[in-house]
Amino acid sequence: MKFTRVKSLRGEITVPGDKSISHRAVMFGSLAQGTTTVENFLRGADCLSTIDCFRRLGIQIDETPELITIHGKGLHGLTAPSQLLDAGNSGTTTRLISGILSGQSFETTLTGDASIQKRPMKRIIEPLTQMGASITSLHGNGCAPLNIQGRPLHGIHYTTKVASAQVKSSILLAGLYADSATSVTEPALSRNHSELMLRQFGADVQTEGTTATIQPGPALAGQKIVVPGDISSAAYFIAAACITPDSELLIRNVGTNPTRDGILRVCRMMNADVTILPHAQNDGEPSADLLIRSSSLKGCVIEGELIPTLIDELPVIAVMACFAEGTTIIRDAAELKVKESNRIDVMAENLTAMGAQVTATDDGLIIEGGRPLRGAAIDSHLDHRIAMSFAVAALNADGETEIQDAECVNISYPAFYQDLNRISSRT
Repeated sequence: MKFTRVKSLRGEITVPGDKSISHRAVMFGSLAQGTTTVENFLRGADCLSTIDCFRRLGIQIDETPELITIHGKGLHGLTAPSQLLDAGNSGTTTRLISGILSGQSFETTLTGDASIQKRPMKRIIEPLTQMGASITSLHGNGCAPLNIQGRPLHGIHYTTKVASAQVKSSILLAGLYADSATSVTEPALSRNHSELMLRQFGADVQTEGTTATIQPGPALAGQKIVVPGDISSAAYFIAAACITPDSELLIRNVGTNPTRDGILRVCRMMNADVTILPHAQNDGEPSADLLIRSSSLKGCVIEGELIPTLIDELPVIAVMACFAEGTTIIRDAAELKVKESNRIDVMAENLTAMGAQVTATDDGLIIEGGRPLRGAAIDSHLDHRIAMSFAVAALNADGETEIQDAECVNISYPAFYQDLNRISSRT
């Protein structure tokens, strides 16, 4: 894909359904008794991988343009797949389904694409093994493919080394099959979509501070799920409207869960012109319309407990920082190294190619704002968040920017380029 500078961004947009919530709706609906319907489901490649895996586990899932319908079979209704489960590029699918498979009565082999086969799975293998699971990394490197032999599980209290909703959720889902309560304590609070939705389905989940506790059973019951727009997808348009002159953009129905709204807090810190128009809360998941106007941004420090609330948005925040006055420092974000790509190095490499002054550190980036960007050839490293971030940067760069392997946005936002083009004015 090739991009050039735009004059302004104007109009109204609705981003796709939240990826995290879409994954969980399919998983929990499959484990519930009865029918679960999901509106505004994200039909990105990652969430479609979750549907494919649960179909292979014996669950009937019907799709129409408006609705996903899951015919759940209860906690013990899954059946042994006749072939490998392929999670594609989805870390969420891989880690969460591993917790579920650990408590089954059959054996499964779980794999994914080349990226997934490099991403760290020891962080779930260790706690699930403590619960009694039998999980083997077939290449012996702590990564997928994983062989999982379902076994009776025991409740544990586990303290995670990093704040990770995927790790937390994997353990809690295994806890549904344990013989006693299972607790997870994190160093900081990660996104809590699992706790909120499991409660909606009827699970006994309690939270206190950064500790979540689940009791085994009771049976889950099918639900109606309405998925809000994904704030991680909205972040690209928030950033684009802030840094593009003469812009005014309304983004409809964005999820604003406080464990995910770090991008909005950073906007306040950077002096961005963002107005939040809240909706009535739906099943514990708050949402709002967001009105964004061109802004005179200021550098800031992004660190500590703020990081888990915006880990996926940090690449596009780094782009915003290039257009801010002063220095922006991102720290405590070493987790960026083990995403779909090493996002610290990839952002530094590509932003430097565009003329920005960026220094990569062990756990983040230091960005000196105010340098004009120029078009460049951008290697997306097949990472959807890298590709979308540099599409935003290109709108305010001199010359032409070419993004290689740009189709990787299909993982989370298949219509991203069309939506971006629709609100862009070049005249």
